[in-house]
Amino acid sequence: MRILLVEDDRLLGDGLKAGLAQAGYAVDWLRDGEAAVAALSTETFAAVVLDLGLPKRDGLSVLQWLRGRKDATPVLILTARDQLEDRVRGLDLGADDYVLKPFDLDEIAARLRALVRRAHGRPEPVLTLGAIELNPAARTVTRAGQAVELTPREFDLLHLLLQNADRVLTRRSLEEQLYTWNDAVDSNALEVHIHHLRRKLGNELIRTVRGVGYMASASPHA
Repeated sequence: MRILLVEDDRLLGDGLKAGLAQAGYAVDWLRDGEAAVAALSTETFAAVVLDLGLPKRDGLSVLQWLRGRKDATPVLILTARDQLEDRVRGLDLGADDYVLKPFDLDEIAARLRALVRRAHGRPEPVLTLGAIELNPAARTVTRAGQAVELTPREFDLLHLLLQNADRVLTRRSLEEQLYTWNDAVDSNALEVHIHHLRRKLGNELIRTVRGVGYMASASPHA
């Protein structure tokens, strides 16, 4: 799951990026508001972790711009400001959640999972499709009650497919949500991960829509 982190403090940003990556997120990290606007204009992210006190363009301005273009990407605000007025303004401008510094990395990861679930209309913490169950918090997968071992990338790909069950996801959209700018991606990497998921979870789970992309479905393929 790809996250945009916008934080100008190098020490904090480095810790957040490392911690979120350990929790299973693909994290792109930017340090100013103008760079964030440029990235959000052209890239797709599952959520944005946004500091308010940014150089060039502050976080509230970035948030206002994002919502002004009808972009509903979930936004979690991080800030050292503890005045009620700042919190209220951020929420009124369209922030989905708000955390004050200092914070716990596990809490940030849990809040992001909740935001992404709600954004996909899936309030339940565990994703289920047919005999497959995926727990994002524990990063576990079972098939008919039996644990299935997946690599981190296979897990992230399956997570995306189950979040969008019965919807076709293009190759480009999957790659945009799986990989950061710094990832070196082989041209056939996605197909390899799909092949491994089918081998481990059954060929019937993931359908190839030729010329378009892939879809997870519990229904038999036509």
